[in-house]
Amino acid sequence: MIAKIKETADFLKGKTNFTPEVGIILGSGLGGLVKAIDIKHSFEYGEIPNFPVSTVEGHHGRLIFGVLEGKNVIAMQGRFHYYEGYPMHEVTFPVRVLKLLGIKALFLSNAAGGLNKSFEVGDLMIIRDHINMFPENPLRGKNLDELGTRFPEMSEAYDKKLIAKARAIAKKHNIKTQMGVYVGSAGPTLETPSEYNMFRILGADVTGMSTVPEVIVARHMNIPCFAISVVTNLAEPEITDKPTSHDEVQNVAEVAEPKLTLIFKELVKGV
Repeated sequence: MIAKIKETADFLKGKTNFTPEVGIILGSGLGGLVKAIDIKHSFEYGEIPNFPVSTVEGHHGRLIFGVLEGKNVIAMQGRFHYYEGYPMHEVTFPVRVLKLLGIKALFLSNAAGGLNKSFEVGDLMIIRDHINMFPENPLRGKNLDELGTRFPEMSEAYDKKLIAKARAIAKKHNIKTQMGVYVGSAGPTLETPSEYNMFRILGADVTGMSTVPEVIVARHMNIPCFAISVVTNLAEPEITDKPTSHDEVQNVAEVAEPKLTLIFKELVKGV
């Protein structure tokens, strides 16, 4: 694994001669941030040695090197999911590569189902913590000692300083934000009414199928993380005739995306 990570990082360094300060992972329908980046280099995932290929609609599958608000950034326009059939070490492989390329912070976004009954469709929720309901931990197996400790500390999975800055940015621009807990599970099925209720009981405010593995691996390598969920639908177990479609998720995410872009831009500027 270490050899593959280094091979991929060396390939990208050789092609770009570019050292990013911030890594950005963009979720379903949230790839519009790329329009704000002054792109220097762009690679389809299929061009990159050892990289998986995104198979989900709404995930474009490009790695973008460029400048955002004066800072060198590298953005994943589309991520990888456990439900696509990839093992966890492949789902999180790009995060390992971003670390070797030089990132000092990782920003993530995702589309999520709202569990908290005070939330509304289109809300932005800053993630303060997560619950891992995936059947596999991305750190399972032999530890990569040169990247991190065997038992990484997760009491501050999401960086409190970045959260405080993001909340101040949102307030300055009159952007409504929520704060809460994200529960990540395998998918690809959406939850049953009983599962929605279980997640509420556990203390989750939104539910999704990504982000948690990437954050675990980032924290293993001591990378500060910041993440926002766009609430694209509401989990209403008592209403069984309101199914959620992937198109609906993408459409809501695209409407909310300009607000997320503004927060990310100003947050990058201050890193």
